[in-house]
Amino acid sequence: MKSPRQRVLRKRGRRVALLIESSRAYGRGLFLGIAKFVREHHEWSVQSEEWKWTDAFPAWLKNWGGDGVIARVETPKMAAFIKQLGVPAVDVRGSVGGFGLPLIDTDDSMVASLAAEHLMDRGFRHYAFCGFVGANYSDKRSRWFQERLAQSGIACHVYSPPTQVAVGQTIGYERQGLLFQEDLGRWLVSLPKPVGIMACNDIRGQHILNLCRQLDLPVPEEVAIVGVDNDEILCELSDPPLSSVVPDTFRIGYDAAVLLQRIMAGGKPPAEPVLIPPRGIVTRRSTEVLALDDRQLAMGLRFIRDHAFDPITINEVAKAAGMCRRVFERRFAVQMGRSPKAEVLRLRLERVKQLLADTDWNLARIAERTGFNYAEYLHTVFTQKIGLTPGEFRRQAELASNGRFRPS
Repeated sequence: MKSPRQRVLRKRGRRVALLIESSRAYGRGLFLGIAKFVREHHEWSVQSEEWKWTDAFPAWLKNWGGDGVIARVETPKMAAFIKQLGVPAVDVRGSVGGFGLPLIDTDDSMVASLAAEHLMDRGFRHYAFCGFVGANYSDKRSRWFQERLAQSGIACHVYSPPTQVAVGQTIGYERQGLLFQEDLGRWLVSLPKPVGIMACNDIRGQHILNLCRQLDLPVPEEVAIVGVDNDEILCELSDPPLSSVVPDTFRIGYDAAVLLQRIMAGGKPPAEPVLIPPRGIVTRRSTEVLALDDRQLAMGLRFIRDHAFDPITINEVAKAAGMCRRVFERRFAVQMGRSPKAEVLRLRLERVKQLLADTDWNLARIAERTGFNYAEYLHTVFTQKIGLTPGEFRRQAELASNGRFRPS
């Protein structure tokens, strides 16, 4: 018969500490994956708090006496501290080696390949990479991006700052990246155009977009940019909104919890890092383009994208491109594979889908904001083109956002 203390311990379950920054989409995705494991198994008592890489280690950890740790291990000092706790731990960062911590991380080779193929699909002849030199994830993505392009016989321009200050944390490399904005601007201007650029993450992508605005470099017609992490707030606040590779942070978090549970139960950790492929790319306006050598056509396409939700006419678009309507429509169809009118409709429907998923606006308001004017007309066109009614589409989006579908 078990003693009262044994029964209490069994009910309490494993005590697990999470050292994961919650200020970024990547960390929040990890938390969601771990939370799903906890809900399914009811065996963990999780301890965590608001924490950033620059913060000191939580004071409660020193005398914590728990059973396991999942952490974004950023520095050797942090790795040594976790080892000293004497409990199983899983790293979900991959910044520090040599401490024997099992690692589950994003597969950066596949991230870079997705970004390269996304830009190549848009017909670019010139490519570039811009990251935070010295940050391990940035350097890996740079190398893999260059290698993927080289497989297709394509050269890649890579930004390197004029000087390199020794720093040891992700936030330090990012702050250093802001020191050389003038130099980065000169590099952007010097690149052959049009050019497709991979940024090491969404923060760097936003840096590039801001500079393009200051330098009057049209995005995406002259400079197309894809980031990494799909931080939706950051991507949507960018101007234009930033396309981004989506790491499967939900799966990384969930699988890290599964692995930690196994190790705490006496199982052996994997000998090699476990690398999780990204989920795909969310395409936004920063790469919604075909690389066009026809500059007049590019001007027309830019006019369409700037005014797609206004009551524009094809005559106005052709005028912006400096052509008569008949010539513009013919050249547009040859290059884009669809008519200017179809392109306007495509952009409007994409915006409708976004508003259905991200707002509780009624259909009349959405129609007014996207150039359809009337809810009935929008309902008919959306159903014909998308294959779902607006209401059905919204319900599916709500189910996905509530976590009822596990990302795959």
